[in-house]
Amino acid sequence: MKFATALAICAAAVPAAAQAQAVQVQVPPIAGTSLEVSATGEVTRVPDVAVISAGVVTRSQTASAALQQNAARMDGVIAALKAAGVAERDIQTSSISLNPEYRYVENQAPKLTGYSASNSVNIRFRDIRNSGKVLDALVAEGANQINGPTLTIDKPEAALDEARANAIANGRARAELYARALGKRVARVVSISESGRSYPVPPPMPVMMEARAQAADTKIVPGDQKLEVTVSMVFDLQ
Repeated sequence: MKFATALAICAAAVPAAAQAQAVQVQVPPIAGTSLEVSATGEVTRVPDVAVISAGVVTRSQTASAALQQNAARMDGVIAALKAAGVAERDIQTSSISLNPEYRYVENQAPKLTGYSASNSVNIRFRDIRNSGKVLDALVAEGANQINGPTLTIDKPEAALDEARANAIANGRARAELYARALGKRVARVVSISESGRSYPVPPPMPVMMEARAQAADTKIVPGDQKLEVTVSMVFDLQ
């Protein structure tokens, strides 16, 4: 009885395996001319995020004094950011350092003159139009090193999908052009693959501000940013 049951299970498994194999699609070989095309699609978007580095550098005769002064001024910088509406998740410490400073005189050993402490944070501004005012507030609170901005797009996938559709349309149009020139037609797309995408981030523009400076309504202009996707497509021309 057990042997008969085992035979029944095996018999039932055979059609299932056959069905699984039958689902596999065999791509027919190219009957005409094979054409491989590389095409790029692009879109432009207005950046909606600005990333800026802001920091404080303090100097004192002792390391502990330099660190204490730095911490106190950095607390004011971070408080100013939060008061301006910057979320805590958009503030990230990027570097903290303490370095000795020396005076060099010819034919004499270097003489220690004090220490410099620095603390920097990266800030993501999601309201670019008001980021200039926040920068001015940071300077007023003692930030004496500001670098940036780096402008970027927070969620680029929808724009990249549009660029992908444009790339496919461009590849198809180019294949049609080749086919007409050869007196043929595009029978089908044999394969397609994404060979690369470009989401450029412009290099940060250095901006140096002194704590004593009275910034006059700093403005950040977002402009446009280009996103690109490149696809490789193989066509069958007949």
